[in-house]
Amino acid sequence: MARKNIVIIGAAGRDFHNFNICFRDNENFNVVAFTAAQIPDIDGRKYPAGLAGKLYPRGIPVFPENNLPEIIRKYKVDDCIFSYSDITYQKVMSAGAIVNSAGANFVLLGPSATMIKSTKPVIAVGAVRTGCGKSQTSRKVIEILMKKGLKVVAVRHPMPYGKLSEQKVQRFAVLNDLAKHKCTIEEMEEYEPHVVRGNVIYAGVDYEAILRQAEKDKDGCDVIVWDGGNNDFPFYRPDLMITVTDPHRAGHELRYYPGEVTLRLADVVIINKIDSAGPDDINIVRENISRVNPKALVIDAASPIRVDDPSVIRGKKVLVVEDGPTLTHGEMKIGAGIMAARKYGAAEIVDPRPFIKGKLKDTFRLYPDIGTLLPAMGYGRQQLSDLEKTINNTKCDSVVIATPIDLNRIIHINKPGTRVYYDLQEIGDPTLSQILDEFVVKYKLRKK
Repeated sequence: MARKNIVIIGAAGRDFHNFNICFRDNENFNVVAFTAAQIPDIDGRKYPAGLAGKLYPRGIPVFPENNLPEIIRKYKVDDCIFSYSDITYQKVMSAGAIVNSAGANFVLLGPSATMIKSTKPVIAVGAVRTGCGKSQTSRKVIEILMKKGLKVVAVRHPMPYGKLSEQKVQRFAVLNDLAKHKCTIEEMEEYEPHVVRGNVIYAGVDYEAILRQAEKDKDGCDVIVWDGGNNDFPFYRPDLMITVTDPHRAGHELRYYPGEVTLRLADVVIINKIDSAGPDDINIVRENISRVNPKALVIDAASPIRVDDPSVIRGKKVLVVEDGPTLTHGEMKIGAGIMAARKYGAAEIVDPRPFIKGKLKDTFRLYPDIGTLLPAMGYGRQQLSDLEKTINNTKCDSVVIATPIDLNRIIHINKPGTRVYYDLQEIGDPTLSQILDEFVVKYKLRKK
């Protein structure tokens, strides 16, 4: 029987995982190409032969998603596997219409086909949209478990934006590992907070190889915490699934793929940011949780904000720098930086758009609704340089840095600045501590 020709539609993450689990070394299929979207400068490269397996000695090309119809026709493609996250159902089905009209089948792979079983208990943290607060939730889960004397190893959803052949398995235990693996800002924002808290975190491209190494980590491993990306469902089969929702985008939990999947899979759902969201929006989220996953435990939570130095904000004209993905495909209109600027009495929030440089112009062109915020884009050296030039070129008194890492460590900012911090704070019962107490007992994880 002839091999089916396959295209995997992705964004340098879920697409590679789906290939590795379902298609690599599978002689029933011929993956002719990946396509790339969402992330700048990830097309035009190859999934390398060293990762692609024996069937692909020349590797697999990565083309822009815009070229999909001609790719389908040129390679006589049978199936297109949609493999990226945090997009509206309208856009998912629009992609399906493009694929179908070119003659191919449009396929969504589910958890049973793509999740890997661990030999260790797995706690997975996901969200219904980018920027809900899943990373701070992951950190809170890890802190609780570490206080119990447990060895916790985190595994982060992939962000392989560099040289793929060097990123099969990445282990981060000290800050120098970030430089060793040539991390972008987006990667550092996710890995650094784990490292400085004292737990090991893995990432990379081959998530079965990553899992097997994490299970046998040289510093020990009692439990794996899956720290999800975007609103994707986990690559590992969870023993406890925690999903974070955001009432600032009420209703999105039922309108974005695959966020609704993470909501329906959840054992625990967190309604985050209730300290800054309106009561009507909180009720919409609560009702939607009840409608699609009534058995889930629901935790109410806040994300209280603090800064290093309020005097840098009070009465000043400030430039607010926020987490990039949250503002771009996450579509947030305000973030922690804006809330900090308002809370601590900024005289004015300066619009960065008249001052933007280089590739940041492309970001504002692709995401015109960002507004008076500056996304901390740093997928490559050029974007990092453009970010530095834009900040230093902006006419303001000071800079409010609301990224998970200290930008001053990786770029030179010529103005006073202060960092914004935000941690998960449960309100009432149940709490994560109570839920994790039960998890520890169930899986016999008490420190021996």
